[in-house]
Amino acid sequence: MRIVFLLFGVIAYVVFFMTFLALIAFVGGLPVLPRTVDAGGPFTAPGMAAVIDLALIILFAVQHSVMARPGFKTVWTRILPQPIERSFYVLAASAALIVLMVLWRPIPAVVWSLGSPLWAWLSWALFVTGWLIVLVSTFLISHFELFGLKQVWNNLRGKIAAPVVLRQPFFYRLVRHPLYSGFFLAFWATPRMTAGHLLLAAGLSVFMLVAIRFEERDLIGVFGEDYVKYRASTGMLVPRRRRRA
Repeated sequence: MRIVFLLFGVIAYVVFFMTFLALIAFVGGLPVLPRTVDAGGPFTAPGMAAVIDLALIILFAVQHSVMARPGFKTVWTRILPQPIERSFYVLAASAALIVLMVLWRPIPAVVWSLGSPLWAWLSWALFVTGWLIVLVSTFLISHFELFGLKQVWNNLRGKIAAPVVLRQPFFYRLVRHPLYSGFFLAFWATPRMTAGHLLLAAGLSVFMLVAIRFEERDLIGVFGEDYVKYRASTGMLVPRRRRRA
């Protein structure tokens, strides 16, 4: 059974990684997918397209937030074996993103367009920087644990996970949620913002701001006063200006 859990974890990770790459292409409008945030799919009237797209964003947000809460995990692991709980969550989140990308309805009305090549290149640089921040941030906080591989590997070896410790490596010394900071850059940095892209960026931004509140409540429950002090001294998404003594 441990081998089965490991295989499940590996499959979930591969699905996640392919979905992550697809999301970059989807948001960036790269012509490697049949459908992106701005193109592809059947024509849908803007009003109906907005309703469908908003429903898809809410579906992802609910899945992502509800399944991440400790109370849900406590109940869920009475049914699902503990070692693959994280892998199942990763697989479910990937499935929700795939559904969003496959069923998305573009709304092509242009909100803004950067005519200057310099500004266009700058926006693409910020787009790439955002995704790099996301990826690097996952490794700073244990990439393979975040996506379930460490749990199934430890289970295979019969190893008990070490107690969690509050750390602030690299980006985490500057902001509490650099992963979300990277997503904000990635979703908003574009030389040509359409109404559909704006809906995606705004909807996911609201979700992230709400998710941070729930996550920080959970983190205080785990780390107590240490996290309260960390929150008081470090900015949430952008670096906080240090006060002079």
